[in-house]
Amino acid sequence: MAQPLKERRLGLLQATAINMTDMVGIGPFITLPMVISIMNGPYFLYAWIAGAFLSIIDAMIWSELGAAFPLAGGSYNFLKEAYAKKETGKLMSFLFVWQTLIQAPLVIASAAIGFASYFAYLVPLTYWQSKCISGGVVILIVVLLFRKIEDIGKISVLLWIVVLGTILWIIVQGFSYGNFLMPLQTINDGLTINHTFAAAIGFASVKSVYSYLGYYNVCHLGGDIIDPARNIPRSMYLSIAGIFLLYLLMNVSIVSVIPWQEAKDSEYVISLFMHRLAGPMAGKIVTGLILLVAFASVFSATLGYSRIPYAAAMDGAFFKIFARVHPKGNFPYVSILFLGSVAFIFSLLFRLSDVISAILAMRILVQFIGQAVGLLSLTYTKRKNFPYKMPFFPWPVYIAISMWICILISTGIKMAAAGTAIIALGIVIYFIKARLEKKAALEVLED
Repeated sequence: MAQPLKERRLGLLQATAINMTDMVGIGPFITLPMVISIMNGPYFLYAWIAGAFLSIIDAMIWSELGAAFPLAGGSYNFLKEAYAKKETGKLMSFLFVWQTLIQAPLVIASAAIGFASYFAYLVPLTYWQSKCISGGVVILIVVLLFRKIEDIGKISVLLWIVVLGTILWIIVQGFSYGNFLMPLQTINDGLTINHTFAAAIGFASVKSVYSYLGYYNVCHLGGDIIDPARNIPRSMYLSIAGIFLLYLLMNVSIVSVIPWQEAKDSEYVISLFMHRLAGPMAGKIVTGLILLVAFASVFSATLGYSRIPYAAAMDGAFFKIFARVHPKGNFPYVSILFLGSVAFIFSLLFRLSDVISAILAMRILVQFIGQAVGLLSLTYTKRKNFPYKMPFFPWPVYIAISMWICILISTGIKMAAAGTAIIALGIVIYFIKARLEKKAALEVLED
């Protein structure tokens, strides 16, 4: 197994801060009108509840595996341990790292594109000016990550405070000036539980789940977490509970001032909300804070994902160049540079709505469903010695798998097919790599 980069230096506070900054980012601000538009009714809040429920259920799986295997790389280690057969375990862990090289830059790019989108509220941008802004955000993040992990922990706590402060300001403003109870009192108006509603929840949940992603970021930094058996599960549950409450209150706050019929078509709904309540300057200030929150999310996501190729390379299961660490800061600089470079390219090429669906389609089969099935395979072997065990096992695992399948279908045929094709390509590359390594080993023996 890959070992921690050095001694563990991140406690529960830093772990929770890293999770929450990754979870919030630009997500809820750009997906809020998308969710309302898809649901097309006051019952859009159910999509946010569904997203939180899936996150909590899935976090039970992450908690067991994260507490049992607290090393850099997260799912890479989980898949390798869960699929105990030598070749199967190697293939699954390779596929996870392979898809991470694509989906992690998509996550980073989505936040950068969202950043540029909201920046246009302050300064009108042409298409290419917007792309320059999103690309510049990625470059700045890479520069900031070239430092020691304990410094990053402090930066994450500071950014976390900004994240919470921004959302709380929005909630307080709505509570003070809006009809705060109205959205809750009318949540079931026009609601009919049927196939149409179920389909709408599925499509809307693709967007709401995107805004919860990141609750497991602590697992990617497992080698840096103090007392991981306690702090990894706790940080995830605290993060999801806190973010769900904030999202719910923020949504209620917004539609208590801006009717949902208007909010669903507003590109800068938060800025419009604050402008309407406190004037144009307040609208600009909240936009600036949203930009800082988006920046914090890119920072946190890039930090966590950079440890995955590093961990695999340290094990000899991925390309060796990713195992290189900075001689002074002791961080995996090659991994950071690679993910940042691909994210920069994605930020220039793709639209935000496509990126959001692609992120989920890429992750679901190998990462979410793959490690859920893997945990079931450990039931009568390694799991009996796990330091943390979920309640009601194995029912949460079955529920998580079923819900992830529904989300995959809701991303659309094209995205699901593209995700499957990339996994298939990864399988081909894995066997080519294995064959070349075997040939090289035989040549060494012959010499």
